[in-house]
Amino acid sequence: MTNDCGPTDTPTDIDIAALREKYRAEREKRLRTEGSRQYLQTGEQFSAFGEVDPHTPYVERDSIDVDIDVAVLGGGFAGLLTGAYLKKAGVEDVHIIEMGGDFGGVWYWNRYPGIQCDNESYCYIPLLEELDFMPSKKFADGAEIWQHCRNIGKHYGLYDGAIFSTQVKDLRWEDDIQRWRISTNRGDDIRARFVVMGSGSFNRPKLPGIPGIKDFEGHMFHSSRWDYDYTGGDSSGGLHKLADKKVALIGTGATGVQLVPYLGRDAQHLYVFQRTPSTVDERNNIATDPEWVKTLQPGWQKERQRNFHAWTFEGMALGQPDLVCDFWTELGRNTAARVLALPDPTAMTPEQFMGLREEEDYKVMERLRRRIEALVEDPDTAEALKPYYRFLCKRPCSNDDYLPTFNRPNVTLVDVSEAKGVERITATGIVANGREYDVDCIIFASGFEITTEISRRYSIDTIKGRDGLSLYDAWADGYKTLHGMTSRGFPNQFFTGFTQVGISANIAANYELQGEHIAYVIAEALSRGITTVEPSRQAQDGWCQTIKESYIDTSAFDAECTPGYYNNEGGGGGEGIRSHLGEPYGPGFYAFGDLLKRWRDKGDLEGLETT
Repeated sequence: MTNDCGPTDTPTDIDIAALREKYRAEREKRLRTEGSRQYLQTGEQFSAFGEVDPHTPYVERDSIDVDIDVAVLGGGFAGLLTGAYLKKAGVEDVHIIEMGGDFGGVWYWNRYPGIQCDNESYCYIPLLEELDFMPSKKFADGAEIWQHCRNIGKHYGLYDGAIFSTQVKDLRWEDDIQRWRISTNRGDDIRARFVVMGSGSFNRPKLPGIPGIKDFEGHMFHSSRWDYDYTGGDSSGGLHKLADKKVALIGTGATGVQLVPYLGRDAQHLYVFQRTPSTVDERNNIATDPEWVKTLQPGWQKERQRNFHAWTFEGMALGQPDLVCDFWTELGRNTAARVLALPDPTAMTPEQFMGLREEEDYKVMERLRRRIEALVEDPDTAEALKPYYRFLCKRPCSNDDYLPTFNRPNVTLVDVSEAKGVERITATGIVANGREYDVDCIIFASGFEITTEISRRYSIDTIKGRDGLSLYDAWADGYKTLHGMTSRGFPNQFFTGFTQVGISANIAANYELQGEHIAYVIAEALSRGITTVEPSRQAQDGWCQTIKESYIDTSAFDAECTPGYYNNEGGGGGEGIRSHLGEPYGPGFYAFGDLLKRWRDKGDLEGLETT
């Protein structure tokens, strides 16, 4: 499980100039003028795609009318980790308000067949040491991760104040009571001293705005709201009710890659509609070695997370073993080998490093394309499955069964790249490339709203701070925060996610760092008798300037990438390129963590105005 692995064997007989032009052409044919606006908002007309919970029956309850200390909005990793650190800091009156029927967030909602973590479990799943839990394999199944989420809730007593199956509709600061008034779809009136926004990046399902989508008379659902009543089976498979069904799957990202082997095996016929192929490497999902577990020393998970970050986000980690050693870190390892082969690696300029990394990027991607040729029998299908873009333009995937599934006679790949997507939906099927495919069921594996407008991602109708200032208006032209977690005009409100913070290669590590910091500020405010905290104008402007000066501009890279959520669908519709990482702190995640620790150690809440 601990590897000191070297570079991989990648092709050298490639024409980088020709590939660069191929990448450009493949990107251009997929660009759409409407950008992220091509996706519909889930709501009343499409409630089954977002707001209806297929896992927990709706139960009537009395409305809640209460004053509380802390409301955490969202019960996924962001909310759970904030709640855990609040409890550790001695804050007891914590209430997590969650739209789903239990904790887990993305792992509560997503229970589709084959769901697994697609980052290494030992890095990704938080609080392993604290809860004395070890994942059963390198890439844990969704059910195992969801159970761990519930265990976090139990361990820290977060179930005691949890409010499930409840969606916040309106959030307003009221000066006369010095609290946030929270209104919900249950008629609740909750008045909280502090509010933490823990909605997470994977909060709202994304639904393609395909003409005729309302006309389909068959069955439709989103992968994050899987309908086992219709398909039969469970997350381990056995979709026996599809044996006489023709199924359409729209989407070939990380979810689609995991779904295809199960749908291809169990459906009478599976049509996979693909706009852009994913990179799909070997999975090699090995069981956790108990002998390796015995060798681990306290602090091992933090060390492993830092090692993974160095080999991915930082590009390479000379002098360190690659502890994760998989498809995520391959490019870093290969680049490191090139650097070490230089006469004097210490004399390498940043431009030289980026040049070497770009060359290795093209080689890794060509290796992945040739892997497709070796596994997929039909040449046309194999060619359509080849990804022509830079590594990390889309989320990398791994799966041992995805590509071979296209060799089955009951599986058809429908490449819709030339038409920039599916043409339309009819009462009985899908029209693509001028042909209609009759299907009984349409499954959307189209992901989540990650780079859409903040008002869509929070899924809260109104967020108004002091003097009725709308958060959506305040952030219309960019985030305005101190440390990415507080914003002037919004007292006692805290933010998690990709705002103006240091970004880790591991999203759960981001939430843990933010949860610890937010918990510190709230605990200090409560212990010191402070009524409100919010950043001063000077401190907020200073942090925004720090972000502006330190921000590593990746827009040139993003603009070369095929459209997707990593680059806000290519920036069409006048929205421009918007990274899924927000506006990150340039020096990086661990430098950001050090900065926050120094700030806390000073103990004076510098930059925060208090009353």
